[in-house]
Amino acid sequence: MKFKDIFSARFTSNFQIAFEAVLSNKLRSFLTALGIIFGVAAVIAMLAIGNGAQQEILEQIRLVGVNNIVVTPIVEQTEEQISEETGAKEKEKFSPGLTLRDVEGLANVIPGISRVSPEILLETYLIKNGTRRSAKLVGVTPDYFTITNFTLAEGEMFSEYQLTRGEPVCIIGNSIKVKFFPTENPISKSIKMGGVWLKVIGVLEERFVSETSISKLGIRDYNLDVYTPIQTVLVRYRNRDLVTEAMIRETNNSSGGRFIVIGDESEEESKPRENYHQIDRLVIQVDETELLTPTAEIMSRYLERRHYNVVDYEITIPELLLKQQQRTKSIFNFVLGAIAGISLLVGGIGIMNIMLASVMERIKEIGLRLAIGARKEDIITQFLNEAVMISVSGGLIGIILGMIMAVIVSNVADIPTIISPFSILLSFGVAATVGLIFGITPAKRAADQDPITSLRHE
Repeated sequence: MKFKDIFSARFTSNFQIAFEAVLSNKLRSFLTALGIIFGVAAVIAMLAIGNGAQQEILEQIRLVGVNNIVVTPIVEQTEEQISEETGAKEKEKFSPGLTLRDVEGLANVIPGISRVSPEILLETYLIKNGTRRSAKLVGVTPDYFTITNFTLAEGEMFSEYQLTRGEPVCIIGNSIKVKFFPTENPISKSIKMGGVWLKVIGVLEERFVSETSISKLGIRDYNLDVYTPIQTVLVRYRNRDLVTEAMIRETNNSSGGRFIVIGDESEEESKPRENYHQIDRLVIQVDETELLTPTAEIMSRYLERRHYNVVDYEITIPELLLKQQQRTKSIFNFVLGAIAGISLLVGGIGIMNIMLASVMERIKEIGLRLAIGARKEDIITQFLNEAVMISVSGGLIGIILGMIMAVIVSNVADIPTIISPFSILLSFGVAATVGLIFGITPAKRAADQDPITSLRHE
């Protein structure tokens, strides 16, 4: 008989003996595997939560764009200077607000800027075939769609002629198409936004936005928006940068607008300040991530000079905030993973303890096998097989339990979870390795028993 056949026969015999030993003590085997079961389940659940958090952050980064700096105007904030000698309040300085001139200046002065996307947001209504609903009209440039990773499902982008002339055209979100054009192609059709009829030239692909992303990032459900060239909003809807007769009369009579008139403090505080910014949001994309912070600092100094030292804007870097959140979650997941790993370690120690106790209970059986010709390698193989079988069985049960735990966490706590094949393979491999490592000592203890002493053991 060949050596290979002899080895195979011995291994099969030892495996069968180990299998029968595990089955003959089902309860003890199950209790032994409990540590592995809960350890593997914890690893699966923790990795699923970590993957879900990672995916959520990547999705949020994709929503806000890459390497972006966001400038938002501040309307309600007031700033007063008080004289040290008299204690009287000094008149606030004038600020032109955030305008397209700021946009042009930033793009021309600061190097490293790849795209600039100003936005004007109008809360209005949409009318089509007798159906009316509230909607948001967003005045943008083509760079907006590139920065936010939007793609057209059908139609075409704004042309240069439409952008410069402020033509009444628009690109609609997917939900607008489903609501107002359920059975027809919206391209070249017209919808009424506010008091202006706009021709639909494109439809955006549907973009899923979770409630968590909306609340954390302060973004909208883009599928419900209507997009038009920014010049179209300025020409056909509203341009807050223009000085009108009504604004002059209001400034003469009150402290509203962009000027502050010092008078009765209680009356001044009771009146809400009017939004004097021409644009409602400005997104600037830089070439490299390393340039985000220095570019934001230069932008702040530049805008402060243009606004006559009135800080009526806020500069944020969403990607850096999200990456900081990602680092925090990674540390949290690492801690949870370490705790789950300790559970596996405890499970492995439990296997070793029970297997050592099993060796003491089965000394006569070991002595009998050694007396009839079994080798030490056979005894080692038998007890290693038992340890690995217990740990692998516990690992399989733990994988199923971990997947159930991940689903429960996702549904109950509203936390996104993603179970990856890597986490399943890792947990299974760790479970088998734990059984193998912690089964070595009991197996060697069993193999080192003296046959004669073992047969006499009571």
